[in-house]
Amino acid sequence: MTLKQGIKPEDLYELKSVADPQVSPDGTEVVYVQTHIDEKKKDYVSNLFYINLDDKKTQQWTFGEDKTHSPVWSPDGSKIAFVSSRNGKPQIFVLSKTGGEAKQVTNCKNGATSPTWSPCGEKIAFSVQLGKDENIDDKVENNQKEDKELKPLVIDKMKHKSDGAGFMDMEQFSQIAIVHLASGELELLTEGKHNLQLGTWSPDGKYLSYIADLTEDLDFSFICDIYLLDLETKHGRKLTDGSGVFYQTSWSPNSRFIAYVGNEREFENATQPKLWIYDLDNDNQICVTSEFDAPVGDFAIGDFLQGVVPPRLQWLEDNKSFYFQLTDHGNTSIYFGNLSGELYPAIHDDQYVYGFSLDAKNDRAVVAISTTTNPGDLFYVNLNTGEKEQLTTVNEEFLQTRALSVPEAIEFEGADGWKVNGWMMKPIGYEEGEKYPLILEIHGGPHAMYANSYFNEFQILAAKGFAVLYTNPRGSHGYGQKFVDAVRGDYGGNDYNDLMAAVDYALEQYDFIDQKRLGVTGGSYGGFMTNWIVGQTNRFKAAVTQRSISNWISFYGVSDIGYYFNDWQIQAGLDDIEKLWQHSPLKYVDNVETPLLILHGEKDYRCPIEQAEQLFIALKHRKKETKFVRFPEANHELSRSGKPTLRINRLEYIRDWFVDYL
Repeated sequence: MTLKQGIKPEDLYELKSVADPQVSPDGTEVVYVQTHIDEKKKDYVSNLFYINLDDKKTQQWTFGEDKTHSPVWSPDGSKIAFVSSRNGKPQIFVLSKTGGEAKQVTNCKNGATSPTWSPCGEKIAFSVQLGKDENIDDKVENNQKEDKELKPLVIDKMKHKSDGAGFMDMEQFSQIAIVHLASGELELLTEGKHNLQLGTWSPDGKYLSYIADLTEDLDFSFICDIYLLDLETKHGRKLTDGSGVFYQTSWSPNSRFIAYVGNEREFENATQPKLWIYDLDNDNQICVTSEFDAPVGDFAIGDFLQGVVPPRLQWLEDNKSFYFQLTDHGNTSIYFGNLSGELYPAIHDDQYVYGFSLDAKNDRAVVAISTTTNPGDLFYVNLNTGEKEQLTTVNEEFLQTRALSVPEAIEFEGADGWKVNGWMMKPIGYEEGEKYPLILEIHGGPHAMYANSYFNEFQILAAKGFAVLYTNPRGSHGYGQKFVDAVRGDYGGNDYNDLMAAVDYALEQYDFIDQKRLGVTGGSYGGFMTNWIVGQTNRFKAAVTQRSISNWISFYGVSDIGYYFNDWQIQAGLDDIEKLWQHSPLKYVDNVETPLLILHGEKDYRCPIEQAEQLFIALKHRKKETKFVRFPEANHELSRSGKPTLRINRLEYIRDWFVDYL
């Protein structure tokens, strides 16, 4: 009998993602986005797929070789609007359910996104970027030659770059517009020198919600407020009070209530988001989850799924009940709530719910679920009974040819006696009595969470004979506000102690681990922590640091978030260089004895590559064992959504470093 092999880096070309399910208004059909990597193009391709929920048959609805996403049903269920980059810039298209060619309804110079149907079905609101002297009617010109002339970039704002987006056009702002479908006429609804993020259309047709920070000096403003745009007067009405970050609006069917998610930044970016509902009749808001010690939304971290769209709260027809997503103890779940204050889990298994769309008439939903051994599929779920029927099996045939390691959930005592959760994976081909090397994986954020979901990198390491340990140390979301806040001002303190306690626990509980062959790796905050660990202990025999931080002093000025992230997280600025240096791994570089592989993207603006350069030069200057790999054109998202060939290269470098040294 031939043993199945485990997952390999190049298997990315075989695996598919399904995401963003959208149930039709009558609850009988669903459209979703399926993404794969085209091996010839070496790029992502996404298309719309359709399932009739009566016969459960799947049909492919679009067939382009580009990115198609953001499907949304017309109110009568006869059409789908979506965004596609098939003609270059992303534009909005409308496809009839009866078939035929999709009709392009925008041709905006800088593209159009976020389609939102009017309740009458005759108009679509959308987001559009407009630069200085640009008009909503400016079109994409065919065969337009790019201006090759180099020009200086003039910067007068601290917020002038963003990871993934690069340097910002200081004269370009996101506005809200409408396309009238019958005539094709475009109507610009907003203007000015602020970015407005389109939300949702009220069912009575009177308002469009949007999110904005209208503060004059945005460099020192970190708020997002909810506004209602009165479509008759074109005036904006501010709902929230400028005290925090609010987003993701959702209207009750009678347009009386608008729900949204957010927080008042009591713990800066470590504050758990809550669920809020505004009553337009009585002009007041309530926090629905004020007594609930878990964050609303999705804080799970992964490295595989494409096209995931955070689901909004979704209302039932009674105008007082709803379902929403919540992150809790290694899972993301769907909770039921109502205006009377009831809150309880509708779907709360050991899994990652990364999307859902409600059939409000029948209390059912199409739910996107990943587990530790299923990258992700769609399920038809009865929200009253919990019964579910699998609708897609996009990776089943391929995974039948592969062996997967099944993670075992663990709980151990971390620093100060706090309970910490995690998982242990045995290597593929595990045999009783054999000894295996162990790799500790550390997530980024730090305010994120490893979940009961599929993690491609971990499976690749298990396939090469490594045990894999991954945990949610303090700072992680999903374990309460005190837990997530505990890392601030203490980077390299009890978070480090939690991780060392995890390794100690694994060595005590699992006699198959060879304590002389320990490895450690992580990205972003996990890269910081990898750097920190090798400067504090020599118990690890190999380490890989990814998109990391080594020096908080320089990070302050080079990161797109540095000047405020340092204040929030290290709780020090340039007026306290000593504290910034105390928490910088670079300070401890003399102590490093662990062979360290440094991986970094050239266009990472979140943790800029100079952080890796400093670390590499300091190590080489001291004749330490290290290697530095630079990924061209790659930003901070390399491991998750980077260029496929570079994602595969990255996985190979990590695997091979540990194979060589462990």
